[in-house]
Amino acid sequence: MRGSDFAELKAFVAVVERQSFARAAEHLGLSPSALSQTIRQLEGRIGARLLNRTTRSVAPSASGELLYRRIAPLFREMAAAVAQASEATGQMSGTLRINTLGIAARTIIAPRLSRFHQAHPDVVLDIVVDDALADIVAGRFDAGIRVGGQLEKDMVAVRLTPDLNMVAVASPDYIARRGTPKSPADLHNHTCINWRLQMDGRQYRWEFKKRGQRLEVAVDGPVVTNHADIGIAAALNGLGIAYHFERDGVGELLTQGRLVQVLPDWSISRPGLFLYYPSRQHRPALLGAFIDCLLDRKPFDQL
Repeated sequence: MRGSDFAELKAFVAVVERQSFARAAEHLGLSPSALSQTIRQLEGRIGARLLNRTTRSVAPSASGELLYRRIAPLFREMAAAVAQASEATGQMSGTLRINTLGIAARTIIAPRLSRFHQAHPDVVLDIVVDDALADIVAGRFDAGIRVGGQLEKDMVAVRLTPDLNMVAVASPDYIARRGTPKSPADLHNHTCINWRLQMDGRQYRWEFKKRGQRLEVAVDGPVVTNHADIGIAAALNGLGIAYHFERDGVGELLTQGRLVQVLPDWSISRPGLFLYYPSRQHRPALLGAFIDCLLDRKPFDQL
């Protein structure tokens, strides 16, 4: 294989796995125009269109999918071999792709980015924040982070946090104007900040539990969002009652008195945050180092 052949195939794999010419070009250190030219050269040499492009997306054609399925495992094997050789010298390098919930990105990953980079300066963390239940295999991610209980059974799961408490909160100004709900049914007389589930677009029915009694309430209000920052900001500005994980910055706002908890006896908890990866995948040392960093422990090969 000529060097140019390898470069073209590597570029093709990068575009398919990142589903974007811009992201693939950044990963490869090329300009988007140079990457487009490389793909055109490969398609011209093969004599078939390999990628279907629109203004918003790129996906492999039927021929491109066949080619990708044959060569992608080879590139992964080569990357693993290079990583293994690098690990033998104590120097880790390569790219680690993580798909994570926003709450994990904000509270677990972001505070540890600098420390991980200092320990592994040749590693690139490719972090995608996605509150949907992503298919990390189809998306070609090395691992994902989600709330426990939502994971497929064929995944290896590593707990990152204790269980997460959910709290209904509002601003003191809102409570002064509208009063305090005494039961979940009272929420029908209040404005609420709604949460849209990304899995299917439905609005989340708020779940409550007290002495074995479980309730689900469909609430209404002036704001519907799939982003915690928007929901919390709306509550801080007195637009209504919000329902969020206490860990996601809400606990601090409660301590500061900027938010007030309502219905505390009815709040529920969710299984904590877990990092997960396919059980059939041998855990590379690079992923192990990332897990150790998130858990604030020594490298796993030194335990």
